[in-house]
Amino acid sequence: MQSEIRKKLIDAFTEAGGGYLSGQALADVIGCSRTAVWKHIEGLREEGFVIDAVKRKGYRIAGTPQALSPDEIRLGLKTEFIGQKVYYYESVASTQKIAIDLASENAPEGTLVIADEQTSGRGRMDRKWHSPKSTGIWMSLLVRPEIPPQQAPQLTLLTAVAAVRAIEEAAGITPEIKWPNDIMVNGRKIAGILTELQAEADRIHSVIIGIGLNVNQSSSDFPEELKEIATSLCVETGSQIHRANMIQEFCVQFEKLYLLYLEKGFYPIKLLWESYAKGIGSEIRARTYRGVIFGKALGITDEGVLQIEDKDGTIHKIYSADIDFPLS
Repeated sequence: MQSEIRKKLIDAFTEAGGGYLSGQALADVIGCSRTAVWKHIEGLREEGFVIDAVKRKGYRIAGTPQALSPDEIRLGLKTEFIGQKVYYYESVASTQKIAIDLASENAPEGTLVIADEQTSGRGRMDRKWHSPKSTGIWMSLLVRPEIPPQQAPQLTLLTAVAAVRAIEEAAGITPEIKWPNDIMVNGRKIAGILTELQAEADRIHSVIIGIGLNVNQSSSDFPEELKEIATSLCVETGSQIHRANMIQEFCVQFEKLYLLYLEKGFYPIKLLWESYAKGIGSEIRARTYRGVIFGKALGITDEGVLQIEDKDGTIHKIYSADIDFPLS
């Protein structure tokens, strides 16, 4: 009940767009007394919100906290369902595990699980993902698309496009996508995506999309083994990035692309993905479970499978691999 009242309060401030709302107006919207409104305003202040209170005008939010919170993420969020339900944790082993559990409990589509720190963050092939406290965005998104299970990998590529577009909007730089799930800036990894599926043979129950984005780390924050291969938005732009704004921008971009995908299929997503892709048309090396393939990256199929043409003209379809490029 308390969380629903808080959500209505945040929604009211979002609609106000930075303007003042009287205590009575808030009480009418929320459906409680003005005393209860005041208590919830104080609760927001305790979270770190700066709230102006002016006689005969009411309240307005003048500043947001440095730490992440569900209220800050929802404040001003202009989506229909992506990110409208947020679970926030200061420290967890993995947001993926929590999101999978929530999916089994019928959490709504668009539910977002966010942690300030992950102690056992992981990426593709169970590789460890460095997720230190208060520096990055470590989150998992729950969706329930009505698509065949074999098409679920396309959502990894869709998420990559959404992440790149969010970074463009919020940080002013344009990363590249390294197939299938790495976001790169100046040759170093800035974000990764992990997609996990819960499904039967012919029906998806849920897809959990994990996103790890290095935001405000300095170069010295990375472990020695990552300093040459990882970077952050702060390192690349020279300034701190507001994490809640970045999350909001990702939610907006993801929802646009997701609704487009459900309506028009993968083809428009494919075109966008290839426009950001690193190495298309270049010589690359694909290290697969079955061996190493050298050749020219031709792009992806309508199913999202990478195509490589070797020196003999044979076209290989790559479903899972580590990619190295450019090769000379």
